[in-house]
Amino acid sequence: MTTNESTSTSTDTPRTLLKELQEKFSVFGECQPLAIGIDKQLFAERPDVSRKMLRTALGIHTNSLRYLKAMEKATARFNLDGSQADEVTEEHRQHAANTLKERFKKNAEQRKAQRQAEEAQRKAEEAERQRADKLNQLAAKFSRKH
Repeated sequence: MTTNESTSTSTDTPRTLLKELQEKFSVFGECQPLAIGIDKQLFAERPDVSRKMLRTALGIHTNSLRYLKAMEKATARFNLDGSQADEVTEEHRQHAANTLKERFKKNAEQRKAQRQAEEAQRKAEEAERQRADKLNQLAAKFSRKH
């Protein structure tokens, strides 16, 4: 083994780390609401990973659509081992619901803007085609007379 090789799992990105966590811990794989302070459990479990990377991976997970939908309806939070930790408060359920609502609203607005841009592009192309047709008709008309 060379000095650059490692026996531990190489975690290059927060998304790679999240995938590993989802495979190793059912609470991640099943998108169960995580216990408050689960980052400390994760740091103890994965001391080889930087706090920044772990927190980024947690952020990706807890802001995912699937996790927010689970939080919106959840009553309990869970530890890494799957044991029940504490209750999900109404405030946290409401925060998840509001985040989902805002995200859906933003996505709908983006889709609407995209449709409007495509429609404007289509109209501009149609107008250009009509203009080219008119020019061709005029050119044909005047070329016949001479």
